[in-house]
Amino acid sequence: IALGGTRMPIQFSTARRAPARAEVVAHGLTTEVLAGDGPLPAGLDRGDLGRLGFTAKVEQVQVVPAEGRLVVAVGLGPADGVDPDGLRRASACLARAVRGRRSLALDLASVTDAVPRPEAARAVVEGTALALYRFGYKSTKDEDRLSRVTLVGSTAAGVRTAVEQATAVVEGVKLARDLVNEPGGSLTPPKFANRVRRMARDRGLTVKVLDEAAIKRARLGGLLGVSRGSTQPPRFVELTWTPKGRPKGTIALVGKGLTFDSGGLSIKSGVGMMDMKMDMGGAAAVVGAMSVLPVLAPRCRVRAYLPMTDNMLGGDATRPGDVLTIRNGKTIEVLNTDAEGRLVLADALSMASEAKPDAIVDLATLTGACMVALGPRIAGLMGRDDGFLAQVEGASARTGERVWRLPLPADYRRMVDSPVADMKNIGGPHGGAITAGLILGEFVADGIPWAHLDIAGPAFADGDDCEVTRGGTGFGVRLLVDLACSFTPGG
Repeated sequence: IALGGTRMPIQFSTARRAPARAEVVAHGLTTEVLAGDGPLPAGLDRGDLGRLGFTAKVEQVQVVPAEGRLVVAVGLGPADGVDPDGLRRASACLARAVRGRRSLALDLASVTDAVPRPEAARAVVEGTALALYRFGYKSTKDEDRLSRVTLVGSTAAGVRTAVEQATAVVEGVKLARDLVNEPGGSLTPPKFANRVRRMARDRGLTVKVLDEAAIKRARLGGLLGVSRGSTQPPRFVELTWTPKGRPKGTIALVGKGLTFDSGGLSIKSGVGMMDMKMDMGGAAAVVGAMSVLPVLAPRCRVRAYLPMTDNMLGGDATRPGDVLTIRNGKTIEVLNTDAEGRLVLADALSMASEAKPDAIVDLATLTGACMVALGPRIAGLMGRDDGFLAQVEGASARTGERVWRLPLPADYRRMVDSPVADMKNIGGPHGGAITAGLILGEFVADGIPWAHLDIAGPAFADGDDCEVTRGGTGFGVRLLVDLACSFTPGG
């Protein structure tokens, strides 16, 4: 998908016991097992592990040389605290420790009944594969040899299905990471749209791409206003997954697709601009999730709306004080051209609302204010309809992609009042994530449940941490896929 993208995927399989050819055999250990509650697996000794400082903490990995292969102890913490997120993190740390070996057999789940085997298998596949993701344009490549992973302990049909589904989700996350990591000069809006079109045709999704002329006919004034300073024409992409039979409702996904954000005439600092190739992380997450749906086949219809442009400083760039008319007819006074994501999302939310879906979710690397509030690993969740927001929170809990609900108080709406338009595109110096959410809410039709995810923090990482790798994280792919598979209209 991307010029600097990832290598071939790891092959996962299941088996009752570790294959004789496996170069590495890994066992999950809880603190209780390490303390003497039951026998240790062959090749491990409590005295040796103690002398090496192994205490079975989550993410702790201890390699022990054995005859003909390596045996690895992987810490899982207390047995009553083992959960899918801990298994995902432990698997990621294990994968990094043995990435130079070709084959790995691991049994992390048999020491606890706290996690059903299919859920455990899903977490292990995600942690192992995502931790080994690589992207770059270096002339010499780091060589990762791990290509075969066997999950030991169960070959039940449910476990095998979980492995297959998790492998598909991993590929969706890697696709999103590739797109985010691609430089803005390479992934221009037209090239982004073309890559999504190819993916959609390969997966059997319905795709529609609006070029600049079609965008003008569609009256997408926010998207056109942001793109005015660029020599690269904008694009607007629509994707649709339709299940066989009668769909169980329709959910719309909207993703911010700013392929590079200079800030426009309200230009960013040099440091603030360095990572702005990631400002299409919302659209990338939606694309990654849509690529998985044909494999998991949720019963609901899923439509995606992706506005794509970059935000530059050309001779006809939108000026502070300009007024833009969004597709639904509402007007926005632009006082800061670096608050551009809400302008393109306004058009996309208006388009999504016109199709009358049962719910809408938008994802956007929208505000630094949200990152200040919640840090680099938690997304802000805002919206309307407690039942639907609870469904989003449930998907977050199951996938380990953390969100925290923020309010949208009605009295804060006056902070974006404008004397010349229906609203301005910035509020005051405080509550920036909330005022941005209030602006977006103006473009979601009344009565449609809506969730807004501000992913400015977790969409991009400064370094490796368990299954997260430096650069684009693909945050939101797992959450959206889970939400589509579990979605209940009006529930």
